[in-house]
Amino acid sequence: MSPADVREAITRVHHEEWARVVATLTKRFGDLDIAEEAAAEAFATAVERWPAGGVPPNPGAWLTTTAHRKAIDRIRRENKREDKQKEARMLHDERAEPPDLGAIDDARLRLVFTCCHPALAAQTRVALTLRMVGGLTVPEIARAFLVQETAMAQRITRAKAKIKAARIPYRVPSAEDLPARVSGVLAVLYLVFNEGYLATGPGTDPVRHDLTAEAIRLTRLVRTLLPGDGEVAGLLALMLLSEARRAARVSASGELVPLGEQDRGAWDTALIAEGHQLVRERLAAGVAPGRYQILAAINAVHTSARDVRDTDWSQVLALYDQLVRLDPSPIVALNRAIAVAELDGAEVALAAVDRLDGTLAGYHAYHATRADLLRRLGRSEQSRAAYDRAIELAGNTAETAYLARRRDQLH
Repeated sequence: MSPADVREAITRVHHEEWARVVATLTKRFGDLDIAEEAAAEAFATAVERWPAGGVPPNPGAWLTTTAHRKAIDRIRRENKREDKQKEARMLHDERAEPPDLGAIDDARLRLVFTCCHPALAAQTRVALTLRMVGGLTVPEIARAFLVQETAMAQRITRAKAKIKAARIPYRVPSAEDLPARVSGVLAVLYLVFNEGYLATGPGTDPVRHDLTAEAIRLTRLVRTLLPGDGEVAGLLALMLLSEARRAARVSASGELVPLGEQDRGAWDTALIAEGHQLVRERLAAGVAPGRYQILAAINAVHTSARDVRDTDWSQVLALYDQLVRLDPSPIVALNRAIAVAELDGAEVALAAVDRLDGTLAGYHAYHATRADLLRRLGRSEQSRAAYDRAIELAGNTAETAYLARRRDQLH
């Protein structure tokens, strides 16, 4: 293999095996810190050795065995003053066969639930999941969320310490706790995806493909582990149908392109087909859909239309009506109003949007929606003020450019 082929293989193996190795070591030693450090050392060893010796026939087994030995070495160093009996036991464990790779899926699932435990703050869950399950480095995670490396490292270190001190169990929740805990895992993955889909910081790329791709990969992993969960399938479908439009979402000049103006020929047909198939499977299941399944169905309606004029807005509105019953949040109401505008006109939609003023006054999309509706009604002065407020609140550079252009086109 050429050096480039080896580098590509290491990157691929890192994506495929990082979570497996960390999960296996966490199960074996009961310590996230030891598992993370040993896994990182094993991959560093691979980077050193594989270019000269070649990629092993079973990279996952090689990395697991190497990481297992690194962990044993660390434990031995930390416990070198302890009794000979413990050292003999560790030496026996070191000579033992590496952990059974067939049982890793359960270990990985436990790792996901541990990183997304509700005892941890939401942003901490995101960071820990990206590090332990996704294998992103601390600098990569820090850049994604626009914080200093040292601050992100401290956040992850504190999270691992809290898991250890609070004795948060490394296990899949009981059957009665599982639905609530799965929803917490999906919320973390959705946060990761949304940060990539429309990055919040002005100092970063407006669309972060690295984050959307990682969120999709992790959601695929969870779906492999929980194939019968409708909301997992729904979230994956939602991500795929959103990601399918990525190439058409930002213009060559760096301006956000709204759904109605996108070049639909640039959409990824393979991702759309996969997303539609997941939506159809959930409909065929005959089970009442959850939030992510309904959002995926809305996206399926949009991506089924060859032209924005072919959009079945009555179906979109019916799905939003269904979603409002599950999630009566002001953001859902705002998105529903956009569908109302297409069916009942801007005046009716504006009345619905204005009722949300008290709860969404600090949300840029609220002001952007009002600005567009006021523009349609010919109320240019009010529209301009709403655009100004939306621009002031928006952090995404592509979105700001789009809003500024629309404002400047007002008469």
